[in-house]
Amino acid sequence: MQELCYSYWKKLFWINKRVFDIIMSLLCFPLLVVVCCVLFILNFFFNSGSLFYIQDRMGMNCEAFRAIKFRSMRDVDTITRKFDDPVETYRITPLGRIIRKCRIDELPQIINVIKGEMSFIGPRPDYFIHALEFIKNVEGYRDRHIIRPGITGLSQIRLGYAEGIDATTKKTVVDNYYIQNIGYKIELKIIFNTIIIIIKGLGK
Repeated sequence: MQELCYSYWKKLFWINKRVFDIIMSLLCFPLLVVVCCVLFILNFFFNSGSLFYIQDRMGMNCEAFRAIKFRSMRDVDTITRKFDDPVETYRITPLGRIIRKCRIDELPQIINVIKGEMSFIGPRPDYFIHALEFIKNVEGYRDRHIIRPGITGLSQIRLGYAEGIDATTKKTVVDNYYIQNIGYKIELKIIFNTIIIIIKGLGK
């Protein structure tokens, strides 16, 4: 009986989580439109190039999906950075640096949330080509893909942006801890800390 009750509450949690994702995405959509208009104008002066950046990321069940972000870096024809290389910070534009600090560059991913490819809260989705290497080299990395990836998550607020094998290993431990202990309490904690990061401009 106790096991049946636990299963019921877990199922209800996942339903509520998806409902929350959809409602929050729809509420944020007008903000997305406004920010699109503002950045479209500012890009002419401070961030010349396309408004959006679309990249293949690894999602639930290790399947690829097209993640949408506001572009914060100078365009390149091909990505040359290897999975264990540091981020090419020299490519970040002045405007891009600001929108990354405030996490505004992540806002278009509400479209991925509406499509069911992402959640507001979950493990950060990595570049698909890099993620294939992490599966080979990082213990437990595949396990973090049993749920939808998130715009924000426990490893994002605890560790920030992960670069390379060592940082990804630490991130994986935190992500798998989140999955094993998922529930309303940890979700609220992540939301609260994400708001603090946005207000203080601590994003990367």
